[in-house]
Amino acid sequence: MEQKILDQVRAHTPLIHHLTNQVVMNFSANGLLSFGGTPIMAKYIESAPEITTKSNAVLLNMGTLTRIDIETYVKTGQTANELGIPVVFDPVGIAGSVFNKEAGKTILDNVKMDVIKGNAGEMAYLADIPWQTRGVDAIGSGDAEKVALTVAKKYGTAAVVTGEIDYIAVGKDTFKNRTGHPLLEKITGGGCLLGSIIAACLTVKADTIKKIGTAVAFYGLAAQHAANHPQVHGPGTFLPYFIDALSYDILDMKEGFSNDI
Repeated sequence: MEQKILDQVRAHTPLIHHLTNQVVMNFSANGLLSFGGTPIMAKYIESAPEITTKSNAVLLNMGTLTRIDIETYVKTGQTANELGIPVVFDPVGIAGSVFNKEAGKTILDNVKMDVIKGNAGEMAYLADIPWQTRGVDAIGSGDAEKVALTVAKKYGTAAVVTGEIDYIAVGKDTFKNRTGHPLLEKITGGGCLLGSIIAACLTVKADTIKKIGTAVAFYGLAAQHAANHPQVHGPGTFLPYFIDALSYDILDMKEGFSNDI
């Protein structure tokens, strides 16, 4: 986890084009703004590819995806690929229905992802490894490190499996992150916003593992810091302090920090 990566993000405030789900739009926008990036969420196919050309990174989040959105996701991702703009894919709820599975396959067959990020259930589905899920949540248990490595190899991308311990796979290497707090699971978009933070960090100059590792570790550290605030008594009071913490420097929150990255 490197402060200079955060400093680079905040120095150039990257524009992140979100094709994301309706449930988390406001939260994702505010969280990214606090962290140091700036969001745009053009979802119509008439404008989405053009907006992509002006963006520094793209986030494709499958939550609340409709059939009419699929072409926009593919065209936006392909535009980013042609321009060398990094793409983060969040397969929210991909295993939840036949439509979601088919939509996710169409997107992944046509867009090259730089990072695929999801919970263990979503990523296990992509890795063809059995895992118990409920709705958009992973409730089972298994070898999350194997899931991350399998997704990274199968799709030729970096992979992030979130959970109590986060696993990051880049090539044949995996890294663990132990920052985070259970309250992230009690607010809407606690996982989705991480995709925005990863996308912002991908826009700076650094090794891929350092960029992804910094995003994941800092996100968890901000959650820990917010949860420990004396005015936080549950998910409702946690949320505003978490948004605040995303704007801090690493040294502001170093107490309680522990990870392998």
